[in-house]
Formats: sequence, C-alpha cells, structure tokens
Amino acid sequence: MLTFNIRGENIEVTDAIRDYVEKRISKLEKYFDNNVEAIAHINLKVYQNKTAKVEVTIPLPYLTLRAEETSPDLYASVDLVTDKLERQIRKYKTKVNRKSREKGYKNLDFSTDDAADKDSADDGKLEVVRTKRVSLKPMDNEEAVLQMDMLGHDFFIYEDAETNGISIVYRRNDGRYGLIEADGNDR
Repeated sequence: MLTFNIRGENIEVTDAIRDYVEKRISKLEKYFDNNVEAIAHINLKVYQNKTAKVEVTIPLPYLTLRAEETSPDLYASVDLVTDKLERQIRKYKTKVNRKSREKGYKNLDFSTDDAADKDSADDGKLEVVRTKRVSLKPMDNEEAVLQMDMLGHDFFIYEDAETNGISIVYRRNDGRYGLIEADGNDR
C-alpha cells in the first residue's frame, strides 16, 4: 500500500492536485505485492517560466523507483512521470524477481501478475556495448571537476586523496555538481 508525502515548491498543493497525484501514482500499486507498504515522495515545482516539474521517489525494499518530468502543464507532468515509472517497473520486474529468487529475498516488491508480464514484451537484455578501464589518480574533488570539464564528460571517477576511497563527481541537470563517495564498509 502506498502512502503519499506530497510537497509543493512555488505552488500550493490543493485538494484537487493532491487527489489527482494520488489517483495517478496509485495505479502503480497493481505491480506491488499486497503486503508492501511504501511512501511515495512527490515533489511538485513550478518555475517562473511557468513550467512544472514533478519528481517521484518510491523507496522499496532492495529497490528505489525514481522519475522526474517537466512540462508546461502540472497535470501533464504527473501523467508523464507516472508513465515513466510504469515503464521502469515493467522493464525490470522480471529481472528483479529472478534475482530476488536467486538471492533468496522474500517479499520483494513486485507482484507476478501475468497480465503485467505480457505488457513487458519490451524486456530486452541489457547489453554493455563498450568497456573502459581507468586508472584512478588521487586528487581532491575540485581537481576532479576540472578534469571532468576538460574531458567534456558528465561524470568523473577518482580516488579521493584524503580518504583514499573511490569518489565520483557528476554534473547535475541544474548545471551544478554532485559528489558520490563510495563506502567500502558495505562489502
């Protein structure tokens, strides 16, 4: 069962908007087992240029669903993000269920509805078409951003000179930079 956490930035979340978002996102529940309880975090933004962005994150055990869409109409953005999430679920449902059975996970999020399986005819193998090897040079995150910009890439992997851990800097959609630090304690 999904519960909703709906927030608005530069917009008041009216009952009509809340009802529409809940109605559309609730359609995803048909892909979940009945015993799954999750919180759908929905962030609605309206920008000065009158475009509306909808971000949805649904953290589930062993998996997090996330999608965002921007369009001139808030309701259209909700529809687009719902469709995107549904495609994600259909695409990966079979693979996730297979992996969960192999690893012995129980009560994973996706139901095994045969009708949904027929919809997932576009399930193809994920193919790696190129492999690269990189030597990780110790540096700080500012140098990594400079290296990334010089190479014209959207991300850059490096060894953090202070922690000796693996880190990744990346360019965000808003043009700013993000940093991902790998935590070796999870191994």
